[in-house]
This record gives sequence, structure tokens and C-alpha cells, in this order.
Amino acid sequence: MATHPRIIQCTALALGIAGALAFAGQAHAAGFQLKENSVKSMGAAFAGTAAKTGDSSVVTNNPAVMTQFEGTTMQVDVTAVDLNYEFKGTGTDALGRPMSGSNGGNAGDVTPVPALSVVHKFDNGTALGAMVSAPFGLKTEYDPGWVGRYAALTSEVKIVDLTLSGAVDLTDRFSVGLGVIASRADVTLSKGVDFGALLFSNPATRPLPFATPQGADGTAEVQGDDNGFGWLIGAHFRPTDAVSIGVSYRSEIDYELSGTVDWTVPDNARAVFNASPMTRPLFVDGNARAELTTPSILNVGATWQVTDGFMLAATYARTGWESLREVRIQFENPDPDSVEPFDWKDSDYYALGAEFQVNDAWTLRGGVAYDETPTSIEHRTPRLPDANRMFYSVGATWKLNDAFDVNLAYTRIEPRNPRIDTTSGGARVYGDFDGNANLFGVSAQYRF
Repeated sequence: MATHPRIIQCTALALGIAGALAFAGQAHAAGFQLKENSVKSMGAAFAGTAAKTGDSSVVTNNPAVMTQFEGTTMQVDVTAVDLNYEFKGTGTDALGRPMSGSNGGNAGDVTPVPALSVVHKFDNGTALGAMVSAPFGLKTEYDPGWVGRYAALTSEVKIVDLTLSGAVDLTDRFSVGLGVIASRADVTLSKGVDFGALLFSNPATRPLPFATPQGADGTAEVQGDDNGFGWLIGAHFRPTDAVSIGVSYRSEIDYELSGTVDWTVPDNARAVFNASPMTRPLFVDGNARAELTTPSILNVGATWQVTDGFMLAATYARTGWESLREVRIQFENPDPDSVEPFDWKDSDYYALGAEFQVNDAWTLRGGVAYDETPTSIEHRTPRLPDANRMFYSVGATWKLNDAFDVNLAYTRIEPRNPRIDTTSGGARVYGDFDGNANLFGVSAQYRF
């Protein structure tokens, strides 16, 4: 049976993997940022992160603070992110009929976010540090056949950094630091493909019994990875013995993701495509690539030691999401480029926290934060619906002796009315999400 190659190719963009590599719009923090590289800082909603001493995660949060350490400090952090998202909406197919399928179940999962850092302070006022952490990431999965299957099924994104930093005291009260970042991005994403709607769009194949929206479902899975490099810089100012101010800046990092596209095409639809030499190369496993730029991050923090046992802290952070304007997917096979627009805006993060030293062994802390989303409903998808959110945090430090501390923290993240309204290949999915995240952290620090 003859098919029209132009219609097939254009519709393939809409129904295929358009946007599948565009994972930058989907993650559990605002945008796809992970802040969980320090359990001690998480206990105060990350307030004062760029200014606080005694936490070796400053290797990546503000390397200038490393000069405030003594000897060698090692720290291991693990945060379990319990993400919960359940869809409460509905959908329609390309003909406006109700979508079949469930609400997708709980799309979230429990994902560990580890970090490891070490700082060594020399006697000459300089310090060196190294840290392995995950600054961005995502893991969500919907039930097969849910109403939003053409927008998202599985999403797994891992970005891991190795940061090497150095710092020096310029005066007794002012230090600066610099770091280099080697980063690895690894992405696996899948979505449903409505081959029935694709064949319905072509008058030549429309009479086929399965050529109707939702009549011949398949899937597309994309995997890609790359290495990238960036830098960070910081300053730490201590105007008095009780007040400290820290500023750090992390650069954008560019990745050129390369990987594969794995198509699952129903046999009846595959037979139609194979009937013509013009459409036979479509929906065939092959290579794909895309460019991604992770955002810059400006972090400003301050602490005030009000009394010997009580400290206040604050943070303002700005994430440069405007670097993410679009993701362009290029295929090895004859499909033309697919462009996924984002048009994100820079977002702000505000946090206030406090610490209270109960006795020589225990310190309690808490904090609250407001985190803006960079997205708008026009560019939001169910891979993980983003919204403005509140952080509510509590934590504690147990000092076993002068050399060894254990930190515990819990954070509740409450998104404000997450909602999507998106169309993929003519199928629309829209409605609210019931979402939240619970973060459970534990860390240990040893000084020698």
C-alpha cells in the first residue's frame, strides 16, 4: 500500500521522540537541579550554604570557605529522595476522544543521592579540596498504557560532578577560592508513540482497521551520554567574629549528548512502513544526538552567630535557566531535526535557617525556603511537573568526639498546585498533580 512520505515524516516528529532528549524540563527540584550535596545544610533548608564553616561540601558550594578548616576533613553524605507524583487529570487523543488508560500510578521513586568530599588546610593559609556530587538528576516512571503515555513513560537522568578546588586567605578576614568541574551526563528516557494516529493522518492508510488514534501503540526509548567541563569561583568575607558572608558562582556546562534511539513498532504498522522505500527507514533503531547546557548558579549566603549557642543563616540563589531555550535532536536516520522549545526563565531561591547548640554533643537546626520554578504551563510536561515550592527542614548534629560528627536531616518539599496542559502528536493530557517529596539524609564527618 502506498504512503505519503512527507506526511509520515512530519507526523513522525510529533509522535516520535520529539522532546525525549529534552529532559532538562523534568526533575524533582525546581527545573532539574539537585541541592542535596550536604545533609548538614539540608537540615536548615540550605540557608547560609555559601558562608557556613565546618561543612566540607563547600568544595563545590563555595571553595573560599575551605581556608576556615584545620587539618584534613572527610565527609560522606547520603540523601534518600522519596518523590511522589500522582496525576489527577485526563486526556484526549488526536480526534478529541477520551484517552484510554490509568492515571499512571505514583510516578515517583526513592532515589539515593550520595556525595563525598575532602578538604585539607595547609599551615600557610591555603587549602585544597575534592568532591563527588550530583548537581542535577531525575527518576520518574509511569505505568505502561497510562493516559499520558505519549508524553512520558520512564525518565532517568544522572549528572555526576568531580570538583577539584583550591582556596587562599588574602587577609585574616577575606579568602577566595577557585574550582574546576569534570561532569558526566547519562540519560535514558522513553515515551509512547501513537502509530495509529500517524497512519490515520495519511488518507492512503486511513482505511486500515488499526489506522486510528490509540489503535497501534508503540514506544521510543532514547539513551545518550557525554562529558562536560566547567568552573566555579567563590569569596568568603568575615567582617566580624560573629558575621560571615559568602558568594559563589558556578559556570554553565555544555554537553553534546550522543546515543541511540530504540523503537518498538507494532507489526501491522511496521508492515505499512516497509511497503515503501521512502518510509522504510523511518522508526528504525539508530543513533541520535542533542546539545544540552546546564545552568549557571549564583549563591549568596550569610551567617550571624547571635550568641555562643545560637546562629541565624540566610541564602539567596539565582539559577540561570535562560540558557535553556531549546533542545534540538538530530537523527542518524532520515528524520529531520526535532526541536523542543523551552523558553525557561531564571529562577530564585530564598532560605532562612537557624541552629541551636543544646549541649556539647547535640546541635539542632531548622529552616524554611521558597523555590521558584523556571517553567510555565506552556512548556511543562508530565516527566515531572514543576511548580513553585516550599521547603520545610529540620536537622541535628551529634558530636561523638572532637574528631567525629554524625548529621541527620529531614526536608519536606511541597509544590504549589503543579499542573500540566501539554499536547504530543495530537494527544492532549491536562490536569493537576498531587505531588510532594520527602528527603531523608545522614552524613558523617571525620577530622584528622
